[in-house]
Amino acid sequence: MATKKATTTKKSPTKAPAKASSAKKSATVKSAPTKARFNSLSTHLQSAASSVSLWRSLGAEFVGTLLLASIIVAGQGQPIFVLFGLAGLVLLFGAVSGAHFNPAVTVGAWVTRRIGWLRALAYIAAQVLGATLAFVVLSAFLGGAPAQEETQFFSQAAPSLFQAAEFSAYQASVWYVFFAEVLGTAILGYAIASATREARDRVTAGLTAGFGIFIALMVGVTVAGYAGASAVINPAVAITLQAYDWASFWPFAIYAIGATIGGVIGFILHDVLTPKSK
Repeated sequence: MATKKATTTKKSPTKAPAKASSAKKSATVKSAPTKARFNSLSTHLQSAASSVSLWRSLGAEFVGTLLLASIIVAGQGQPIFVLFGLAGLVLLFGAVSGAHFNPAVTVGAWVTRRIGWLRALAYIAAQVLGATLAFVVLSAFLGGAPAQEETQFFSQAAPSLFQAAEFSAYQASVWYVFFAEVLGTAILGYAIASATREARDRVTAGLTAGFGIFIALMVGVTVAGYAGASAVINPAVAITLQAYDWASFWPFAIYAIGATIGGVIGFILHDVLTPKSK
């Protein structure tokens, strides 16, 4: 009797891997929206942090310019007082905003791509507001001083705010004052560019900026003094020093345009002379 050989039937492979594969795809599909939401949240938080950082920087530029203008007025524009004043302000606010406190410096930083145009415009607005508030506050304090009649009775000079010297816009020496602003602000721009790019610590940055404004004022004040005028080397502080004559274009051309040109020259000159490896 013939016996049938037992035949072994091969079991078909289980469909578990297919199920595992589909489960993996499902998990991937489910994780995609989660990842997208996480990326969106991360972008939102970064944007919020950037916005907070900008507002802090604007606050530092506003307060720093206000204090710098007040120091210049209180110190009668003497370079040695401005030296220590700016050095101290850089130590206080340098890590927050870069301690520009000067529209000419801000424009120079923007031209050399250290900051963006939106931040540059915001910085300039904060600086102008700070310098304007300094004039308003100092004028208000001056209003509390003894009246002119009392000072004359005691043979004292009536108190007044320190301001830039007036000069005739029609004299030939106006170009000397323009050159003084360009030269002085170029020196300051070079110093600030060096402080922000090469200084290894805050103290070095503060001293670099302080001595930069000292040299800039010594040169600018000397050159402008020959023409019977003042060197301001800061378009915003020029508001506090009442340097602008709104009935004439020349003061604006000298203290705003001339200073801005000098600031740009200083930053560009620094980038040309300084090796990129630093």
